[in-house]
Amino acid sequence: MMKKILQLNRVRAGVYNTCFSLLLFVMIAFSSFAQHTDSSNNTKVADSSRRWYSGYLVPKRKFNVVPIIIPTALIGYGFTAVYDHGALKQLDLSTKDELQEDHPLFAAHVDDYIQFAPAAAVYALNLSGIKGKHNLFDASMLYLTSAAIMGLSTHFVKQGVGRMRPNGNGENSFPSGHTASAFMAAEFLHQEYKDVNPWIGYAGYFVSSATGTLRMYNNKHWFSDVVAGAGFGIASTKIAYLVYPYMKQVFSKKKESQFTLMPFYQPAASGLMLTGRF
Repeated sequence: MMKKILQLNRVRAGVYNTCFSLLLFVMIAFSSFAQHTDSSNNTKVADSSRRWYSGYLVPKRKFNVVPIIIPTALIGYGFTAVYDHGALKQLDLSTKDELQEDHPLFAAHVDDYIQFAPAAAVYALNLSGIKGKHNLFDASMLYLTSAAIMGLSTHFVKQGVGRMRPNGNGENSFPSGHTASAFMAAEFLHQEYKDVNPWIGYAGYFVSSATGTLRMYNNKHWFSDVVAGAGFGIASTKIAYLVYPYMKQVFSKKKESQFTLMPFYQPAASGLMLTGRF
């Protein structure tokens, strides 16, 4: 028993060290890229008033089937595994048995937090002066739209499929919500910064993959739950980037209407202030 506990502690420490290393790598990449941007650009990168600026309408995109092939394949694999009684189901069972046999007492809750790390990186980069594809208001609306699509889709699929979790604690295993949230955030980071530095987006996917892996180590999800969750998360963000320009147009009476979102601080209160002209 003592040997298993010591083994568990080593594994847990390894997981935490891995996650910490990934996050440290992301922060170092952000820092070095920020310094490179500042040294190679004579203009001031950050807004002098430090406001979160939202300008004109976001350009509309034409629908392209290629970007949704991968998330569709991931979701399709997950659904196939749910109703399969052959090789895919056996893969779920063998993966669970292997992880639980080696680490039966494993329990780590870092996956509850790192699922949001890629999205937090978008705000950290913007506030440090490294601009993404959209201003912070539009980026926030895109993230919220992605979250709404992801949350609704995974909720109804969970209720409709009713798959038992591997630990027997609930019939809402498929798909993995944590994994969907993590990959949604990773795709959000990728969309905002793929034209600035593609390695930033890749770092987000490393963190989201760690989230999915931890869900299986914690015996909360089957392998196919995690695969499908990744598909739902990526697809949600891609759909949000496709539909958001049309949503914004509906709420904009004039093509050049503009508004700002900025932080404010007073001795007794602090928060965000939205002002606009319609």
